[in-house]
Amino acid sequence: MGNPVISENFIRLLDTRLREVSENAWAELPSQKGELYRDVPSDSAWEEFFGVSGVADIPAFNGKLEYLSQSPGYLTRIEPKEYAAGLAFERKFLDDKKYAVMSDQVESLTIAAQRTKAKIEIDPFAYAFSSAFTFMYSEEGVSLCSDSHTNKTGASTTTGFDNASTGALSKTSLAAMRLKMLRYKNDIGERIITDPDTIVCGESLADTALEIVGSEKDPTSANNTINPQYKRFKVLILRRLDDYDLNNWFLVDSRQMKKDLMWIDRIAKETKMTVDFETFMLKWSIYFRCGNGFKDWRWVEGANVS
Repeated sequence: MGNPVISENFIRLLDTRLREVSENAWAELPSQKGELYRDVPSDSAWEEFFGVSGVADIPAFNGKLEYLSQSPGYLTRIEPKEYAAGLAFERKFLDDKKYAVMSDQVESLTIAAQRTKAKIEIDPFAYAFSSAFTFMYSEEGVSLCSDSHTNKTGASTTTGFDNASTGALSKTSLAAMRLKMLRYKNDIGERIITDPDTIVCGESLADTALEIVGSEKDPTSANNTINPQYKRFKVLILRRLDDYDLNNWFLVDSRQMKKDLMWIDRIAKETKMTVDFETFMLKWSIYFRCGNGFKDWRWVEGANVS
């Protein structure tokens, strides 16, 4: 039989050498979650969000108070998913002091976990024109950016319920999308206040976006006319967006986005280590559970450019 003290030493050695590697790798990789989401604390298998319609105009008083009606909005449910993986090292790696090999592999596992979360972070933009949600059930049943948004109040959706465009990024299409967002309507068909202040795009469109908002004079005019888009918008570059599409871009109300775009870290990150006493394999695992979704669409206008 093996000496249990030696096994304990295995675990202690793994803890001091490999856990530090894991923590450092996780912390140093970039994340843009803080620029996009509102963190929602959760201790449940899923979280549900319900909307309620606005209230109609106040009528003239005729001697008796009139009570106004409201309609229910749509249900949104976000259910975090589980992610997990592990690595195993032969006993001889420890005996032969191959710490560098083990450290490199544990770091690779941690980097892979962070990369997975980084991809999940841009899901709402990468799949903005799809209603096949990864973590979310939407009672409305349409994509985040759609020309077919509906309501339960019976209000007309002819105007103010379309947040999907097709124009390539340019000063002209940007101006048109801004005006379109300013005409969004709530569930009862009334105009709402939006503040489209940020262009969201991938690296491939970053120079175009920065030129549009960074040129005091019109960048496409030989007469150097005033550029009304100058400093009107910030530019948020999502580096991984190009992995999905090189042409799509978005205009957002960043303040409202941080309210309606939600992230749930159900289990942030757990790492565990052990020694298999039958095989003497040194085992390392990583586990996390997260999800995202949106409770309303009126913070974004998306351009699905063919």
